[in-house]
Amino acid sequence: MNRKLLTIGAALALAFGVATAQAECAFPKPPASIPDGKTASEAEMVAAMQAFKSYNEEVNAFGACLEEETKSKAAGTAQLMQLKTMQTKKHNAAIDELQTKAKLFNEQVRVFKARG
Repeated sequence: MNRKLLTIGAALALAFGVATAQAECAFPKPPASIPDGKTASEAEMVAAMQAFKSYNEEVNAFGACLEEETKSKAAGTAQLMQLKTMQTKKHNAAIDELQTKAKLFNEQVRVFKARG
């Protein structure tokens, strides 16, 4: 009976730790909008480029945060692989979103440059 309570307690502690871990590394948010290359000014395109550079840095920092979080939260736990898998999925989702948004922005940059 006590062994079951310990197992349940450990599972709850891990679940709480994972919930806490999610709160510590904020998922990066992409720039609010992508300027239309057909009508945007050069200043708008430059500002968007800077926003994407910052966003890229935030995604990189998010990955580093998740890695540190995994090390600190799961060191020595039996669920280390499960936590690593979850953190990898979060990081991959951030990278996928970055790549999708960057592709859209790059398309608008090409349109902007084609205006000459």
